[in-house]
Amino acid sequence: MFKEMRRHLQKLSLQENKDILTKATSGVLAVSGEDGYPYAVPMSFAFDHKRLIFHCAKTGHKLESVLRNDKVSFCVIDQDIIIPKEYTTYFRSVIVFGRTHILLDEKEKQKAFEILAAKYSPNDQEGRLAEIHKLFKQTVIIVLDIEYMSGKESIELKNKT
Repeated sequence: MFKEMRRHLQKLSLQENKDILTKATSGVLAVSGEDGYPYAVPMSFAFDHKRLIFHCAKTGHKLESVLRNDKVSFCVIDQDIIIPKEYTTYFRSVIVFGRTHILLDEKEKQKAFEILAAKYSPNDQEGRLAEIHKLFKQTVIIVLDIEYMSGKESIELKNKT
């Protein structure tokens, strides 16, 4: 179903992929947009075991796209250092494939919202809960259930380890 990486020596382990998803603060969600055009949008997110959590408004291109076609991918660039003398970059990235769904159950939505908020404001639980309460009804929580993930790093980084 998902193609194996051609340059398998540069493949990151499952744990390395998870570590990158845990620490990254943003990535690019790619969906099937209108008229078959791809639509890729930068997103903040939280990684929760086998799923990614996103939030969005109740209307808009992104939400319409995931409701129309739940198959998406999400890419995180962990590192991208330009090395001019070598005509290359030292990169590390992860791409995730899966299906999305909207959390409709209020308890599930609250829990996912808390996970997302805690990632970006870990030291202010009272403030997080107040913000969630304020935005809860006008916010949609999208969950991406991960079916496949693949990480890759430049051969130069691989050779350093």
